[in-house]
Amino acid sequence: MIDQPTQIRQGEELNKGALEAYLRPFLPKIAQNAAFDIQQFPSGFSNLTYFLRFGEYEYVLRRPPFGANVKGGHDMHREYRILSGLSKSYPKAPKPLVYCDDVNVLGAPFYVMERVHGLIVRSRLPKGFSPSPDQFRQMSTALVDTLVELHQVDYAAAGLGDLGNPVGYVERQVQGWAKRYQAAQTDELPDMNALAAWLPAHMPPQASAALIHNDYKYDNVVLNPNRLSEIVAVLDWEMTTIGDPLMDLGTSLGYWANDDDPMALRQFSITHLPGNLTRQAVVDRYAERSGRDVPNLVFYYAFGLFKIGIILQQIYARYRKGLTQDARFASLIHLEKAMARMGVRAIELDRIERLGAA
Repeated sequence: MIDQPTQIRQGEELNKGALEAYLRPFLPKIAQNAAFDIQQFPSGFSNLTYFLRFGEYEYVLRRPPFGANVKGGHDMHREYRILSGLSKSYPKAPKPLVYCDDVNVLGAPFYVMERVHGLIVRSRLPKGFSPSPDQFRQMSTALVDTLVELHQVDYAAAGLGDLGNPVGYVERQVQGWAKRYQAAQTDELPDMNALAAWLPAHMPPQASAALIHNDYKYDNVVLNPNRLSEIVAVLDWEMTTIGDPLMDLGTSLGYWANDDDPMALRQFSITHLPGNLTRQAVVDRYAERSGRDVPNLVFYYAFGLFKIGIILQQIYARYRKGLTQDARFASLIHLEKAMARMGVRAIELDRIERLGAA
């Protein structure tokens, strides 16, 4: 059940010789005659993740997707810096080892970090893994509790006090994601346009400031396979900043499908399976554990759906342009439509649950 790498997708190969020559001086533990091998972790939709093996030693490499041209996105040095600060004080942050900004090696900046062994639960359960409702309850509760824990990290002590500007964060996010949507738009989607108009007119005041992950979900945590209530690592810190923690919660809610949600959303997330907390229960647990009130809940949920829809749109646009051959991306426009429809329904009904299939 441990997350396993596979062969590298066509068009996403790395220059093996150049990479080995670059890395060996930075990894003194490996023997000179240790065989070097590269595979790819096939899941994920943003930065590419590769498995490196030098003899008995295992590492993970992260680099931007081929053909990506998102301003301010896929910043490998920023992600490396975040992990460098957090890994000293937050045990669930993997330890980074090497950063390379020489594009002559792989064609883009990249970094290498330690490999954390464990179970990553994605949109489809691993073969042979069928948690009971009680186990899912423990897993989903741990997911919420770890988000609370992350929001309590002393980011200044980790040397990340200048990572982001929390003042005006909500407004910048709403405006910034709307601009990204316009830049990546391929189809006319009325519900996305409706969200783009509604969100800036209903922005709540800034709640507080915290270190926020900005892409927090089941896919981005590593579970202890022997104790599913324990999260051993949090992954994919590329969008981490200092901002409003309720915006972070809203993004997580956008990924969270209930059992009565449309099939398109349930296929995207396992949170609809029996035992998982519902979206409202997630909010209640977060409020209880963090001590924060969560007003304006529909705004945060609608923003989360809007933002995730734009991320899907950016990936779909790359696929339409032929910049990636990953067949998984061909149908993302349909998932984007379903998310936008959920956002509009939440606004119409003024709630985040029982939104129906309309």
